[in-house]
Amino acid sequence: MGKFDAELIETANAIATPGKGILAADESTGTIGKRFDKISVENNRDNRRKYRQLLFETKGLGEFISGCICFEETLYEKREDGTSFIDLLKAENIIPGIKVDKGQAPIKDAAPGETSTQGIDGLAARCAEYYKHGARFAKWRAVIKIDAATGAPTQLAIDEQTRGLARYASICQENGLVPIVEPEVLMDGEHDIQLSAAVTERVWYSQIKALAEHKVLFEGIILKPNMVRSGADSKNQASMAEVAAYTLKTLQRTIPPAIPGVTFLSGGMSEEEATNALNELNRAPGKKPWNLSFSYGRALQATVLQEWKGEDSNKEAAQAALLLRAKANGQAQLGKYGGEAAGGAAATTSTYQ
Repeated sequence: MGKFDAELIETANAIATPGKGILAADESTGTIGKRFDKISVENNRDNRRKYRQLLFETKGLGEFISGCICFEETLYEKREDGTSFIDLLKAENIIPGIKVDKGQAPIKDAAPGETSTQGIDGLAARCAEYYKHGARFAKWRAVIKIDAATGAPTQLAIDEQTRGLARYASICQENGLVPIVEPEVLMDGEHDIQLSAAVTERVWYSQIKALAEHKVLFEGIILKPNMVRSGADSKNQASMAEVAAYTLKTLQRTIPPAIPGVTFLSGGMSEEEATNALNELNRAPGKKPWNLSFSYGRALQATVLQEWKGEDSNKEAAQAALLLRAKANGQAQLGKYGGEAAGGAAATTSTYQ
């Protein structure tokens, strides 16, 4: 047993609690600025603090959210009275997490647009510091694109991204953080769901192989993949039932049952689409030895931002919207969502960019 193995297993299983999922509030300064632009809110530190504080002070959020991914600025942020945002999360029994990757860079000799995730240099020291400050899990995103015209994804890109994720996961576990392993096959393109399934299976197979080669403790990780879906511009959009069936089949063929939780990213789906997709997946027939849940950012916050609009007077309405959508996804994790959160334009608007 490694130094942190027992704690890693306990944390991973806590994140994978039935009826709960992850709030991804780890938008970079630039990305949150794009969200704020849509509601005419200035992107400054005070507004970012107010917005994240609104999220973390939502009473009852911990009933449906087990973990929250933070951007580094947010991890060290405090309320006006000096209360740390870490303590706000802990008050709701939500496990604090931290985004640790440093974005994407082109891969030489790969297909055009294929990238490698940056951030390994100095990662061990950063993880140790984040653990000391209260974080108990981390997130690293690696993207894979599909483009039949250019031959993407190349095996070079798949190997580069999955091995990078495995190295990151190993470093996290050595420093007490449960790694969220996020190999995202992007939805950009005109490909059908059959090609999406074939590529996703290749990626997940390579990912598990890389994790095993790096001797990562499977019981102490969480997988955060895409659902298997049609490309955003495909003329043949698969139904949610088809998405569930293809996703489950691909999971069964590649992901070991030792991994306690699979928390899906929303990948540009609207709030309601993301909730329904998860609900269909948990209702689908077949073996599911993992907790199948959510790690949503835009698909939990689109309506929240529209309700808030940067106004303190709108805080309660925004928090109510967050709690409603979090509850909906908690129900979807159990396969029991009945459409209770379907109202409102923002809930049905695509978050694809």
